[in-house]
Amino acid sequence: MAKTDKKSYFYGTGRRKTSTARVRLMPGTGEIIVNGIPYEERFPRPAHRRAITNPLLVTENLGKYNTVVKVEGGGITGQSGAISHGIARALVKADENLKPVLRQNGLLTRDPRVKERKKPGLKRARKAPQYTKR
Repeated sequence: MAKTDKKSYFYGTGRRKTSTARVRLMPGTGEIIVNGIPYEERFPRPAHRRAITNPLLVTENLGKYNTVVKVEGGGITGQSGAISHGIARALVKADENLKPVLRQNGLLTRDPRVKERKKPGLKRARKAPQYTKR
């Protein structure tokens, strides 16, 4: 049996905070499915939806690809950012000419901001207990 020489999808991994998104782009009608649910139901906030569709809007590929995403870890903001990062990376694999546009819009750079660890003797990462003189 001969295997097909061309893959039917493009893969990209996106990360933000503690979230990881595994993204598959397939030529299609523009559906975005996140963990088996349409992304409109999974992300009710317009800001999160905008973040997810931003790489497709910037590259004018909104109705050209069906997107299947598996995302885990973090909250909805981190997850939407991870999905956006993953879609951008998958688009570059689909078409290398899109890289400068995505880079210009900051969609290929992994956001390095993560929660700072708590230090001993403090209440949070930087909040110290109230100082009393006497």
